[in-house]
Amino acid sequence: MHEIFFEVFEPLPRQGPGSFACTQRALSLCSGLPPAPRILDLGCGAGCQTLHLARLTAGSILAVDSHPPLIARLRERAADAELRAQVEARVADIASLELAERVDLVWSEGALYNLGLARALPLCAGHLRPGGYLAFTDAVWRSDDPPPEARALFADYPTMGTVDSVLSKLREGGWSVAGHFDLPHAAWWEDFYGPMEQRIAELRVVYARDEAALAVLDEIACEPALHRSHGHHYGYTFFVARR
Repeated sequence: MHEIFFEVFEPLPRQGPGSFACTQRALSLCSGLPPAPRILDLGCGAGCQTLHLARLTAGSILAVDSHPPLIARLRERAADAELRAQVEARVADIASLELAERVDLVWSEGALYNLGLARALPLCAGHLRPGGYLAFTDAVWRSDDPPPEARALFADYPTMGTVDSVLSKLREGGWSVAGHFDLPHAAWWEDFYGPMEQRIAELRVVYARDEAALAVLDEIACEPALHRSHGHHYGYTFFVARR
């Protein structure tokens, strides 16, 4: 199952919802950054947003993920884009990362839920210089009565809340909220669910005689299908806050 999962997700442009426009908008909320900020990208995946940040800033970026093939792919993409001078990609566990110096901006698109915000927010604060920014996306409920199918999708995120509850956690933790916005429909489909469904179709041909593999692909295909029917009950929101 894990092998099939990575065969689907590793080649995707992104491993979660997002877009260049969303990254650019969130970055614009980080007013007063140095001309060449030091940026830490936690849970970078294949680094789509990492490369966006390198194009949008003159800063240096340390991108971290625990899955070696994704880091290898980011290194290749950075080399192809002639951005190796700005981007350092490192295999590491974001929960136990140690840095020699603090950074100006901690970035994380769709990864902090792995830790839970109660643990992730203090961890991010520890990496930031005074006055530094945290920009992250988090899954949130958009209705009071999401159906069981939607709850099952986020079963591994039992502390998932609403936009208001995330804002409360930030303020209670001593953060100043610079802004927040919901990711639009296109941010789910153009570089994530659209390519995912295409990849699933390709692998159905490869594994046409493997019933176990096809069952795994069917299970993965439920996620974009669920978003079509129940996506109004949940979504991702970009939050930007300052220490």
